[in-house]
Amino acid sequence: MDGLIYNYFSDDEFLRVSNKIKDAEKTTSGEIRVAIKEHRHFLDRKKNIRQLAEKEFHKLNMHNTRDKTGILLFMLLSDRQFYILADQGIHEKVGNETWDKLRDEIQHKFQNGNFCEGILWGVDRVGKILTKHFPVKSDDTNELSNKIVIE
Repeated sequence: MDGLIYNYFSDDEFLRVSNKIKDAEKTTSGEIRVAIKEHRHFLDRKKNIRQLAEKEFHKLNMHNTRDKTGILLFMLLSDRQFYILADQGIHEKVGNETWDKLRDEIQHKFQNGNFCEGILWGVDRVGKILTKHFPVKSDDTNELSNKIVIE
């Protein structure tokens, strides 16, 4: 990392986001991850934001959750792009239009310089949507880390 990320977030804010993910997942069987990439790799220069999010989704093994209920909030800082990618189980119940609208609302917060607030708000909204469709199960386990992935 070259420090670009610290123009947007502090270490304390990373901890706040991880804690927000933990709180959001208390009421849903869904698995929320946040990944922030500073720059695209040279080999990824021709990929669009969705393709980059899909690559990260698989790299983080988000496709291996029990009920296919992983959801990734993916941010590419150098291009100032953001994408929400939901796994098949979520996609069957919650369509792209929901995530597109949420993405636009989060990006609006980003445009006003409120990066941490945007991510926190987004995680909270994702958690509420997932809780509605995928309430926590009695045998639920936290299948994926709540830590932000930073590259």
